[in-house]
Amino acid sequence: MKLASVRLFVRDLAAALPFYQQQLGLALKAGGPAAGFCVFDAGALDLLLELVPPDAPEDEQQLVGRFTGLSVSVEDIQAQHAALLAAGVVFIEAPERQAWGGWLATFKDPAGNALQLVQYPV
Repeated sequence: MKLASVRLFVRDLAAALPFYQQQLGLALKAGGPAAGFCVFDAGALDLLLELVPPDAPEDEQQLVGRFTGLSVSVEDIQAQHAALLAAGVVFIEAPERQAWGGWLATFKDPAGNALQLVQYPV
């Protein structure tokens, strides 16, 4: 068994699409706003964005705009942080060394989902 994909939930796929494609540089593999989902090539697995419509039940609404627990591994967090800032990505936490020796920086997508850059210690 192996992990194949992760899902994030958004209220506006048309706003999310350019963020993930252009600002984060992920290639769209399938879907689009009209389909109600987008599948991006995120390396070892796929990133699936799924639409949560305005009339969805409250438990589905709560899936949007929260800490996701997803981390994107980078070799040089300072350089990646600077590049993403220049591309307009909003960071809520700048790169910070962690007690375990690595670095983390937290950013948000247009739906308010929080993701992290991680640089592992060498």
